[in-house]
Amino acid sequence: MASGGCLCGRVTYETEAPLRDVVFCHCEQCRRQTGLYYAATAAPWDSLKITGQDDLRWYAASGFAHRGFCGTCGSALFWKPNDHPHVAILAGSLDETTTLKASCHIFTEQRPGYYGIEDGLPQFQRDHPGLPVDAG
Repeated sequence: MASGGCLCGRVTYETEAPLRDVVFCHCEQCRRQTGLYYAATAAPWDSLKITGQDDLRWYAASGFAHRGFCGTCGSALFWKPNDHPHVAILAGSLDETTTLKASCHIFTEQRPGYYGIEDGLPQFQRDHPGLPVDAG
């Protein structure tokens, strides 16, 4: 069982599905939403039980996906492709993260110059072949 939620606690979620390894996305949209980059795991959308739906807001930053966040505290929580059965879950919003492993970096061509990527993980200039992503 994995669970998590926003900073103020008004939106929480849980899933019994296994979580994907963490992917770091350096695209401009993720950077603008979070202030740095996305660190996200994923699970099947239909496995997610969300409480606080009245406080959950969705923003269509592109025609490809929606970004879910708490309308009260602003915490970024989800990234949901329109036509895919999985949802990305911001790893920092999880209650427990000890079982997660880092996987790779995507959209590194959009990484700003003020930090480097030196962790030895695979890096992809754009998307990863096995992930349903699009950054415009």
